[in-house]
Amino acid sequence: MELITCIILLLLLDILGFNYYGTFCKSLSAHGKLQYLAIVIESEDAHQTSKVVKLLQWLDSVGVKNVCLYDMNGVLKKSKETIFQTLKNAKSIEEVNEDVTHHAPDHMTLEFISYVDGKEAVAKAANLIFVKNFKQHNIGGVLDHQISLEPHLNQALQIVGCKGPEPDLLLVYGLVRSHLGFPAWRIRYTEIVHMGSLNFMRYGSLIKAIYNFTKVRHNYGT
Repeated sequence: MELITCIILLLLLDILGFNYYGTFCKSLSAHGKLQYLAIVIESEDAHQTSKVVKLLQWLDSVGVKNVCLYDMNGVLKKSKETIFQTLKNAKSIEEVNEDVTHHAPDHMTLEFISYVDGKEAVAKAANLIFVKNFKQHNIGGVLDHQISLEPHLNQALQIVGCKGPEPDLLLVYGLVRSHLGFPAWRIRYTEIVHMGSLNFMRYGSLIKAIYNFTKVRHNYGT
């Protein structure tokens, strides 16, 4: 109840013209644990480019600078030129050479992916593993039946250029509580939050999700 009361009070101050809440959350995301954020949007809702842009502007205002946008059918990828034209300080992840998760840029970095990207990535990685194993067998080596284990798959994905940053937090905008085919190998330790339909997105709900994430203790084991 204390957290909810605090959020309500801060939102009221924001409405009245005091930007304490935005400043507070900006420090949480920019200097806290949230280095890479993924947003999954149902393809039907993804056609609403103005809402997607508004969502990105909210994230930018609170210091979230690295964002991956995903929908199953690639609607967002088709709209990315419009999004970049509207967000003047945004760049594509392909334009950024350094590891975005270890750099706090003065611009927003955006990645656009769809279900096809994940499907093609697995196919390329599997083919690479097969070819490597087959060549090894042909030159007299022992056929490695365990080569498809996680480390080999991760390495293969890296080689074919399909192993992007792993999001710290994934927000799902849609009616279904599902990541809708977002590449599974990239969300092994990701916190997933269902946000409801994009049609009813709220600034307060977004900030609350980010705030709650920064307060979660993650135990990854040894």
